Amino acid sequence: MSSVTLPDFTLKAEQVPLFEPNVLDDAARDALKSRIAEKLEALGAVLIAHYYVDGDVQDLAEATGGFVSDSLEMARYGHNHDASTLIVAGVRFMGETAKILSPEKTVYMPTLRAECSLDIGCPPDEFAEFTAAHSDRTVVVYANTSARVKALSDWVVTSSCALEIVSHLRDKGEKILWAPDKHLGKYIQEQTGADMLLWSGACVVHEEFKAKALIDLKKVFPDAAVLVHPESPASVIAMADAVGSTSAIIRAAAELPHDTFIVATDRGIFHKLRQLNPKKRFIEAPTAGEGAECRSCAHCPWMAMNELQTLDRLLSDEAYRAGCEIFVDPAIGERAKLPLDRMLQFQQTH
Repeated sequence: MSSVTLPDFTLKAEQVPLFEPNVLDDAARDALKSRIAEKLEALGAVLIAHYYVDGDVQDLAEATGGFVSDSLEMARYGHNHDASTLIVAGVRFMGETAKILSPEKTVYMPTLRAECSLDIGCPPDEFAEFTAAHSDRTVVVYANTSARVKALSDWVVTSSCALEIVSHLRDKGEKILWAPDKHLGKYIQEQTGADMLLWSGACVVHEEFKAKALIDLKKVFPDAAVLVHPESPASVIAMADAVGSTSAIIRAAAELPHDTFIVATDRGIFHKLRQLNPKKRFIEAPTAGEGAECRSCAHCPWMAMNELQTLDRLLSDEAYRAGCEIFVDPAIGERAKLPLDRMLQFQQTH
């Protein structure tokens, strides 16, 4: 790996919003879900949610003919669905990706305040300078980036296909410029042996998982399998029984024979894990957060903004909805679609 030193683009605690979810009783929750379902139908919209958002929003998406998945499958589903209006419950880059793949459709999000630390930590102007300074390298960016950053890339990858694509590029003798997650980049570099120059960003959730605390937790649950997302630090990945994307973690929980799992990724995934594996036990991997000082505590505060109340406001208030529409400059979207299509084509042929 290159010895080039980058400034650290990992977000500091004060850059991460504190967000306290609203609490509803059962009657209010059921009434709100029914009202949202009616409004979705009236608008002719389909609700597409990420595994990390509120479980009620996930349930509502599936109950109304929508979809729950990881970021790429969300965009692909929206592209293939007949609906001309997509509501993307997740973070901003997911809404942008949906718009890039379906520019003719109207894309809303419950709130445009829902950002991603990896996206924020890879500013397009700085990234453009960096790519220009290393023009001999193939630019590979993680899906957790803005449309402008994707437009600067040769390939877009997700955590489920990054290893295969980087291995393919290595076999062709290509040197890689990787962004933005340094932990995922290091994991891929170690697994593939590729020549990779890494941007220095990190996810505020996965960055907090700590190996020492995980070792202590394993002493309490010695028979538990450890499932880890590769955005986590290397010391945590080293303890994993399975490493992979959100979809891969869900598959591993079903396929491994263990009854108990320690899971190092956003706790939003526990809703689906418990639905699919009601007889198994899932435990959050320990983070560095302590009490009120914790800014993520294994849950993305931006993902947490996707609540039933916010979704209801989107569907009820036309002025608010107008401010929640995703727009991507057509020229940028057309350029960003090229590396996305390249990834999709690779997945089809490999």
